[in-house]
Amino acid sequence: MIVGSIKEDLSSEKRISVTPETAKNIMGLGLKVCIEKDYATHLGIDDNEYKKTGVEIKDSSSEVLNSSNLIIKVNCPSENEISFLKEKTILVGMLNPSKNKDQIDKIIKKKIKTFSLELLPRITRAQSMDVLSSQSNLAGYRAVIDCVAEFEKAVPMMMTAAGTVPAAKVLVIGAGVAGLQAIATAKRL
Repeated sequence: MIVGSIKEDLSSEKRISVTPETAKNIMGLGLKVCIEKDYATHLGIDDNEYKKTGVEIKDSSSEVLNSSNLIIKVNCPSENEISFLKEKTILVGMLNPSKNKDQIDKIIKKKIKTFSLELLPRITRAQSMDVLSSQSNLAGYRAVIDCVAEFEKAVPMMMTAAGTVPAAKVLVIGAGVAGLQAIATAKRL
């Protein structure tokens, strides 16, 4: 079985589905991996790093899609990418079926099996496949960092010879994954 992954639309998505390390893990299961040329150069990962692990590099996304039995993507494939998918391929990614209904309908018509990772239950057994918590953690962290940048005052308590500047008070609404990370980040600042 060949596992393939193509570049995402860099105007809206910088993440990738396969790193050299994860490619090595996939190949350890007896599967082959192929990616599109310059797959992760925007993240500073050169094609040679993939080649060292045994990944096959294809010149275009259509070549990857035509030769792969399983496609791993971060986001739902575009209309053009769907046209190159083979029948009975397996597609894994964050497909967002409620937002991408037209694409999903076309994918289903081609008898492609889909696994939308954001719909996996968030339970202990599925933690290794959880694609939402890591992003929520980053969102909570980034929310506090961005707020502090806009705050225009000192955040931590500062004691100087001229006096004491009290610590800023932060209100975080919500205590999910993002909220807990926001609270922890604010407390560290």
